[in-house]
Amino acid sequence: MDTAKIDLSEVLKKHFGFDKFKGDQEAIIRNLLAGNDTFVLMPTGGGKSLCYQLPSLVMEGTAVVISPLIALMKNQVDAIRNYSEEDGIAHFLNSSLNKSAIDQVKADVLSGKTKLLYVAPESLTKEENVEFLRSVKISFYAIDEAHCISEWGHDFRPEYRKIRPIVNEICKAPIIALTATATHKVRDDIKKNLGINDAAEFCSSFNRPNLYYEVRPKTKNVDHDIVRFIKSQPGKSGIIYCLSRKTVEELAEVLRANDISAAAYHAGMESAVRSQTQDDFIMERIDVIVATIAFGMGIDKPDVRYVIHYDIPKSLEGYYQETGRGGRDGGEGRCIAFYSNKDLHKLEKFLEGKPIAEQDIGKQLLQETTAYCESSVCRRKLLLHYFGETYEEENCGNCDNCLNPKKQVEAKELLCTLLETIIAVKENFKTDYIINIILGKETSEIIAHQHDELETFGTGAGDDEKTWNAVVRQAMISGYVEKDVETYGLLKITAAGKKYLKKPTSFKIVEDRDFEEEENEEAPMRGGGTVVVDPALFSMLKDLRKKVSKQHDLPPYVIFQIPRWRLWLRPIPSLLMSSRMCLE
Repeated sequence: MDTAKIDLSEVLKKHFGFDKFKGDQEAIIRNLLAGNDTFVLMPTGGGKSLCYQLPSLVMEGTAVVISPLIALMKNQVDAIRNYSEEDGIAHFLNSSLNKSAIDQVKADVLSGKTKLLYVAPESLTKEENVEFLRSVKISFYAIDEAHCISEWGHDFRPEYRKIRPIVNEICKAPIIALTATATHKVRDDIKKNLGINDAAEFCSSFNRPNLYYEVRPKTKNVDHDIVRFIKSQPGKSGIIYCLSRKTVEELAEVLRANDISAAAYHAGMESAVRSQTQDDFIMERIDVIVATIAFGMGIDKPDVRYVIHYDIPKSLEGYYQETGRGGRDGGEGRCIAFYSNKDLHKLEKFLEGKPIAEQDIGKQLLQETTAYCESSVCRRKLLLHYFGETYEEENCGNCDNCLNPKKQVEAKELLCTLLETIIAVKENFKTDYIINIILGKETSEIIAHQHDELETFGTGAGDDEKTWNAVVRQAMISGYVEKDVETYGLLKITAAGKKYLKKPTSFKIVEDRDFEEEENEEAPMRGGGTVVVDPALFSMLKDLRKKVSKQHDLPPYVIFQIPRWRLWLRPIPSLLMSSRMCLE
């Protein structure tokens, strides 16, 4: 088959019911059809799954999709089967299957019925599965959640490191690696480990303009704050992330005691209970899921209206991935994180006893998260900068810092001092060390390097550490300074920074927030916008949607969706007649 001549729009309409592709989807699919390795960086809700599902249907053979979670596999297989009358078109192969089910999967694959075979990396390494896959015509390999390959990613899985050797053992075929979140370091790691350094890269913008970002101090009244917020969002779906299973269980109990329809979800629960909880959430039998990060990758619910982080996330990548579960339909999505220095210290203690390299990586990732939480700069700008994207707007209008901007102060002299100090130490030290020099701290390390003799030593003692951290952070956003991730965060001056030193201009900063002072305060939860519709009509529509969904055993969100910025309705009868109602 000459894949270059395939009318992909026709295939898209026939199998998935969509009229047109999103963003780079068609270009990605064309590249894969041409037999080329492909790297896809696309935020949650951007339509990554389609990039390998569609080509699998038109290419000869079976596509092997490597996926990290059983729940995610089941979700994907169920979705693709909705598009086809043939159940055998997609299967998963993992530890949840008994022998007879495995035999059925293998029979369907060998007969040519199966176009998509989902496998866990652990299953892929089993000798009997390797042997079986050698006898299969494989169209391509799709590595979903590819950030799991990298130690610098937020969800590192050692098994992912074994994928390339196993692929070499089975048979050669094009590879498409997909992830919703990856810094430049993680991207390079993924491509190097999979042996696809020459892969065509397709990177979409990380900006989710509909998401509202807010960081609040975590006070002793945090449970009360959360209950009060949820009560102000009646009938809306939300996810609350906690770091420990114990906290998940306790908070879910608190919510239920306050008449909130909530359930706990974590990896320590029985598989059947987790599956039921996930179904209850999707079908809107419960409103709130309280979960560890075990919950998320397997969920495809577009109308999650708020995502709350009860604890500070371990990394900005993880935070972005988790908040990305909100507002996937383009409607309202509030992302609220509670931050406490105590939680930060707890996470730092968890790193103790781990290998030095792992500690260094973990500490650097935590520093980035702390910087995000404490900064008074636009949160959208900070997030996008972390992923290597420039956000040009000064005020996004949809985060707590932009809605409540702090006064800017002139910092031209401070920036010059910072740049001169980095140059003086030959760009060989991290942020804390540089700031200690400027503050005039006679640490043993500074004295050993004789950096207490530098001209800039102690010249910044008139300003506190918080101010200097803000200078460093905003110098990075402005492109004057960068962190070298290869050397665990050494500060380097960019060409723009060297140019600035020769001819300094006005440089204004906003000082960071002091969360230690705020932790004992109590402030009302702010929102991120409201749905501008008639409340009575809105309630009636939601009741109707739930009724129709029960009649047809479908998730309510596939009946119709109501984004924040418009009321979108399609005729229900015609919608129900379609068999292709699962939207990306």
